[in-house]
Amino acid sequence: MSMNDPLGDMLTRIRNAQLRGKSTVRTPASKLRAWVLDVLAEEGYIRGYEKATSAAGHPELEISLKYFDGIPVIRTIKRVSTPGRRVYAGVKDIPSVRNGLGVSIVSTPRGVMSDAAARNANIGGEVLCTVF
Repeated sequence: MSMNDPLGDMLTRIRNAQLRGKSTVRTPASKLRAWVLDVLAEEGYIRGYEKATSAAGHPELEISLKYFDGIPVIRTIKRVSTPGRRVYAGVKDIPSVRNGLGVSIVSTPRGVMSDAAARNANIGGEVLCTVF
């Protein structure tokens, strides 16, 4: 069966794994997922990720989740732009999450980057998700 929203699936897997207190979570691999995980790692929301292979031989990404005093570092992670409703923003309209305490992840013509990096590069794009 095909998946309609692969990025939304990854975000839900991260959210569910943190609710259960897991240290790692696996998700099917794709370039977009890896780019989003790069931004999450740069911003300090996850420890990192590694490429792995499932028992069936399919490529996967193993994400190492981050906790502080037993509490997940990621409090909320939400999908903004969905396959049914794309959300685009110019550089002046990129949303600020909790007055800059959180991060919006934006897909731009220069790659996937955080909202602050997109503002510094003076480019807008598709708002993929918000993290706090």
